[in-house]
Amino acid sequence: MEKMKVFVAGHRGLVGSATMLALKNHPDFEIVTRTHGELDLQDRAATRAFFMEHRPDHVVMCAAKVGGILANSKLPVEFLHDNLRIQLNVFDAAREARIDRMIFLGSSCIYPRGCPQPIKEEYLLTGPLEATNRPYALAKIAGVESCWASNRQYGTRYLAMMPTNMYGPGDNYHLEHSHVLPALIRRFHEAKVTAASSVVVWGSGRPRREFMYSSDLGDAIMFLLALPDERFAALTHPDVAPLINVGVGEDVTIREVAELVKATVGYQGELKFDATKPDGTPRKLLDVGRLAALGWKAKTQLAAGLQHAYEDFLKRHAA
Repeated sequence: MEKMKVFVAGHRGLVGSATMLALKNHPDFEIVTRTHGELDLQDRAATRAFFMEHRPDHVVMCAAKVGGILANSKLPVEFLHDNLRIQLNVFDAAREARIDRMIFLGSSCIYPRGCPQPIKEEYLLTGPLEATNRPYALAKIAGVESCWASNRQYGTRYLAMMPTNMYGPGDNYHLEHSHVLPALIRRFHEAKVTAASSVVVWGSGRPRREFMYSSDLGDAIMFLLALPDERFAALTHPDVAPLINVGVGEDVTIREVAELVKATVGYQGELKFDATKPDGTPRKLLDVGRLAALGWKAKTQLAAGLQHAYEDFLKRHAA
């Protein structure tokens, strides 16, 4: 049996590298990648030329401009425009090349700030977004709608997957541009090395967040790509929003995760919170019932995942 060719866009990022790890030993898939230097997905002509030449069977769309609250507040134009350009170019090229399946990776921030918990897929567009990452969320919502519009108009099978907060090997540990958990790992590590008396964390510590280890997301993507045709087609039927959440099904407070990172790193100083800084959305817990009903569940516990993530940080950034 001939292998299915899978183009993993953004394969060097946190999600992309986890997808690569999951797919590389699957007997049915052949992975195709390009670095940013080899293919700039913001270049429409280059993106089309790549798709028309290589014609992958499936696409996993991990490529995106991502970051935490501070990065989103400083670079709203880039978070909106760069992501829209990447998405439009990939969607149009994939459709023209007659790609069989696509999994588009979004974010749980697409859901309204104050929607009921846990968050079901049908809560999309039922209320205002969190202001601190609205440009990024709007770009990802446009991606969801692109999947659905393509499925309705062209009969494609494009599925939008909304992961919860991710962490793991290959994460971005930039203090201003990273998400909360990798930023905490770096800050506690640096405080430990410098023997700082305290670490100050933004916000009150009360917001609740769900965190999933990246290899679990990679496994979920592989699981969906490998579904039989009829089961995958049901997820992308033109009459149904092609949207599926992926997470662990439980959350912790920012204070709790900060304490856990502190213990993982071995920092002995004081943990403080700056309540003058924004908290972001009070709670974001995804309802993962739709994916669970298909037979998939996350495996990695937060404490174990944090230990692996810190070991990766030490190898990459503390040598």
